[in-house]
Amino acid sequence: MSGATVAIIDIGSNSIKTLIATRGNQGEILPLHTRTIDARISAGISRTSPRLSEEGMARGLEAVQSLLVDADAYSASTVLLVATSAVRDAQNGTEFRRRVLDATGREIRILTGDEEANLIGRGLTADPALTGLQDFYVFDLGGGSLECLAFRDRRIEQAVSLQLGCVRLTERFVADPTAPLDVATRQRVAAHTRAVLAESGFTFSLPPHAVAVGTGGTVTTARSIAATRRGKEFDTTDPVIAVSDLRGLLDELGAMPLPERKQVPGLPPPRADVYPVALITLITIAELGGFSAYHNSVYNLRYGLADQALGAAIVR
Repeated sequence: MSGATVAIIDIGSNSIKTLIATRGNQGEILPLHTRTIDARISAGISRTSPRLSEEGMARGLEAVQSLLVDADAYSASTVLLVATSAVRDAQNGTEFRRRVLDATGREIRILTGDEEANLIGRGLTADPALTGLQDFYVFDLGGGSLECLAFRDRRIEQAVSLQLGCVRLTERFVADPTAPLDVATRQRVAAHTRAVLAESGFTFSLPPHAVAVGTGGTVTTARSIAATRRGKEFDTTDPVIAVSDLRGLLDELGAMPLPERKQVPGLPPPRADVYPVALITLITIAELGGFSAYHNSVYNLRYGLADQALGAAIVR
């Protein structure tokens, strides 16, 4: 191992996550500790002038403080706090950053959409399970945004950040998140996804053999639900999730009222209200791209930031 240890705290729209990592003997990113707190700081993100609520900022600050304790426990030499769509888009995002600085002494770096997409790409190329892939797409769906990337010969050819996050679209299109999801709402979410992708200029121009990689909570949760139902540990399950399985999951969960959905093993209760919309979004992307499956990877934004930070640490 390199000896240098970094702690990355990713302040997302739906969850706040940490990765504490170092480099292994072969130069790989070696995760030492990961944790996710579903803080949902992004309530109201779909408004014309989004603002973080007092409750959301309080949950976010509490989560950051808790994850900083983890960093201290590992004596991380570098600690990075980054924020994405929710804080980036909020009119009072600066106020949240000030509260975190006052309480912790730590600055939050706001990532642009382009930075976020490219760092996700950097993280994906660090995944040892993907070393054999040359041409592939990456779709990272969060609460506020969807990052879409296309790799040709393992180099980023396209990268866009779209306002298609599951919290954002649930607030916009779902009148009653506690009720089962009706067909008309499913159609509106799918139509909006198609329209935003078309306007973005992102194209499915890679060779037909190109794999679609799914990162973020949506595909990971589908894999977690499958693992729970089969009585397996997450890491022992097949990372390839068929789109037909995602459709089946949408039919099943979308027909449930929220209290029933929250009881589904493997589905984190705080995500239950937005999860059907997240599934619609990724199913629609798969239909547009002609994908039959997503290859799940957990090597996303945090791993890209860790790779960047550890590179700098080695130079020093």
